[in-house]
Amino acid sequence: MIIFFLWTFSIGFVADLLCKFVEYPWQRIDENDAPTADAIIVLSGGGRPQAPGKSKIYEWGDPDRFFAGISLFKKGKAPKLFFTGGTTPYGNESKDEGTLYKEHALSLGIPFDAISTTSKVVNTAQEAIEIRKNLNQIDSSSEILLVTSAFHMKRAKKLFERQGFLVYPFPVDFKTSIISRWQSPYEWIPNSKSLNKSSNALRELLGRIIYRSW
Repeated sequence: MIIFFLWTFSIGFVADLLCKFVEYPWQRIDENDAPTADAIIVLSGGGRPQAPGKSKIYEWGDPDRFFAGISLFKKGKAPKLFFTGGTTPYGNESKDEGTLYKEHALSLGIPFDAISTTSKVVNTAQEAIEIRKNLNQIDSSSEILLVTSAFHMKRAKKLFERQGFLVYPFPVDFKTSIISRWQSPYEWIPNSKSLNKSSNALRELLGRIIYRSW
């Protein structure tokens, strides 16, 4: 039974179907078409894991969220740019993602006063709570441009709305676009990449169940 499930979720067509399901109904948005808001919120998850054997070198995992936030800010979509301090309780990172993102944003010319970070967080629910606390300290703004991966957007949007925000979704990091059963024979050959895509989609579905964010 276990082998059957592993084989099934390792097939490209199945993985793409799952990804398409968790990414629905989001579509790519051009930065120029994004609405203006009081703040741009970039959620952690792109990751910059420490390079093996190098104590002070960090490498990008998936930078889509970060660069989308930078682009939105440069286009004047909001006066404030927030990065959440994503970390893992199982690691030993010297810096959380928010700190790393802030350092890189400064190097790209984003003004110091325009950038804020949260304290360390380990999940989306904590991110929403921390952003609420931070924005309450600045003003009573509640309109935000929320930047996160398309597969994660539905759950994130719900959690931020529960904190009283008016959320304008800006989904990035789409995992699939066109699904075709016959596009390539490799779509039917089990492989680790497809298994990883299926795993991420199934984990997101589990998160929606836990946080009642359908």
